[in-house]
Amino acid sequence: MIKKINIFIFVLLTSCSSVGQFGAGVDITFDPRTIGMQIDDTIMQKNLSARLALSDKKYFISIQSEVRDGNIFLSGKVDQAEEKIKITKMAWETKGVRSVKNAITIKGQSTFKGTAKDILITSQLRSALIFNKKTKAVNYNIDTYKKKIYIYGIAESEEEKDEVINEAKQILDVEDVIASILMVDDLRIQKN
Repeated sequence: MIKKINIFIFVLLTSCSSVGQFGAGVDITFDPRTIGMQIDDTIMQKNLSARLALSDKKYFISIQSEVRDGNIFLSGKVDQAEEKIKITKMAWETKGVRSVKNAITIKGQSTFKGTAKDILITSQLRSALIFNKKTKAVNYNIDTYKKKIYIYGIAESEEEKDEVINEAKQILDVEDVIASILMVDDLRIQKN
């Protein structure tokens, strides 16, 4: 019996010293996350990738996602701004998500003047939300494309949600405000 235990311990120890990989491409040797966190992140990433592919097959190739400690990082290219906001929303709806950083770019032709104007609009709204004591600016992703502001984030109350939308509507040259703002209480329900 003692020989069997010693053999088991030997096998366990020697297997730990080899290159530690878990699942598809997750190297645990240099990763500061616990194995449990890595598994959770991998499940979240596979879940999001599957939902994106089911939504539209082109997202399987054109969108890349990475999950680290519940934080989702998106990259790739889409044809329209509405697709970017749709993908961001799907990421936020992933169970266990803590934040979403969206670096997806929109294909298409845009003039230098138009791009500069969109950047200015985004900056003005970001500044307005930072200085507005009724809003938490860090809870919102803002994109502007062809003078349309796309806002996605989490509001702590209906008043905060209304305040964010009102701030966006007050910016000069804005043609439309498309807001997809979740309530923090709705997220709490989802995670249970």
